[in-house]
Amino acid sequence: MRDLTEAFSTALRMILGGDPELLEIVRLSLEVSTAALFLAACVGLPLGGLVALLRFPGRRFVAILLNALMGLPPVVVGLLVYLMLSRSGPLGGLGWLFTPTAMILAQFVLIVPIVASLTRQVVEDLWEEYESQLRSLGAGPLRAIPTLLWDGRYRLVTTLLAGFGRAIAEVGAVIIVGGNIAHVTRVMTTAIALETRKGDLALALALGLVLLGMSLGINAAASLVTEFARRREG
Repeated sequence: MRDLTEAFSTALRMILGGDPELLEIVRLSLEVSTAALFLAACVGLPLGGLVALLRFPGRRFVAILLNALMGLPPVVVGLLVYLMLSRSGPLGGLGWLFTPTAMILAQFVLIVPIVASLTRQVVEDLWEEYESQLRSLGAGPLRAIPTLLWDGRYRLVTTLLAGFGRAIAEVGAVIIVGGNIAHVTRVMTTAIALETRKGDLALALALGLVLLGMSLGINAAASLVTEFARRREG
């Protein structure tokens, strides 16, 4: 119990004192997850809108597939990305394996189905509400997508926050493709796993507290945005 108390006290001092190693790991985690979220938003938002409004063969299958992919096992994603980026893989020549770029790619694959699937639901709901008005203005389904994405921006912020929360807390995929290399690819989740195994509870606790704070902050922000959107629409 005494050792745990000392580790907790040291963890707090590391956080409050801005420990360089701690800050480096947190910074890389934020950079990787933010980049993955940005790419996922660029792909997932328009993809969700297209699946919501366009009628094409296999549309229902695509919608079901997006929902299914929301639950992708991270280690499977990590394995697939690893195979793609390995020397014998189709993208091996890029030299991305065991770099932050590989970690961004793995997180992107994980969260783009979340962004696309939740966006599809938001756009479908808005289309049901505004279809007659948009058609009267000469806007068909394809032209209506940007308008509906903008109108649903507050709901979509919650979608993006959900994607970011999944990305920042991921460990299985990033440790496979990143390798958990100190000062290169070590992020909060992989560092917590490593330091716990090494018995360095202070750093593990410090990172855990920061990650927990981020998770609570993301959930709080999502709740506030949802409440703001309801009041605005009401």
